[in-house]
Amino acid sequence: MKKQGFTLIELMVVIVIMGILAAVAVPKLFGMIAKSKASEVGPAAGTYVKLQDAYAAETGAAGAWSEIGYIAPGTKASDGKSSKTTVFQYSDQFAPKDNTKHTTMVGELSTTEVGEAGWAAEALTALNDCAVKSEWTVKLAKGDASASGSMVKYVAKNPTGTGCASLTANFENIGK
Repeated sequence: MKKQGFTLIELMVVIVIMGILAAVAVPKLFGMIAKSKASEVGPAAGTYVKLQDAYAAETGAAGAWSEIGYIAPGTKASDGKSSKTTVFQYSDQFAPKDNTKHTTMVGELSTTEVGEAGWAAEALTALNDCAVKSEWTVKLAKGDASASGSMVKYVAKNPTGTGCASLTANFENIGK
């Protein structure tokens, strides 16, 4: 008589293998999910930098979102200076010297490496080890058009803290 089925040993081996795979795959999966959520920050900042560059080349000034034509991802707030997705709150942090035009002449921008606030994205949810309220920023400074080809220099910063830089490894290269 022929018996069909699996032995207890075979079933135990399968369960052990599945446990090992789960122990390796689940943390990796959550890491990839957080990285995919954070991936919207780079293109949003890159678009801001390109529009700011084009505006500076045409007018000789740096402008607020409304002046340069920037629209952040997500739902726009009624004030027009912020936008929200499920993961980030984007904000126009540009403080223009000319409030009627919402601009600052490029020559009036800071010449320090720190720069002046321009664009920010604040995490609304924890992204692995990167805490809620972690902030990615792009600051503006006076550039050297003859050396870099741009009138405005950009200083992009990852949030300080554990685990944020690994989510957006190339963020600090934006505008360079």
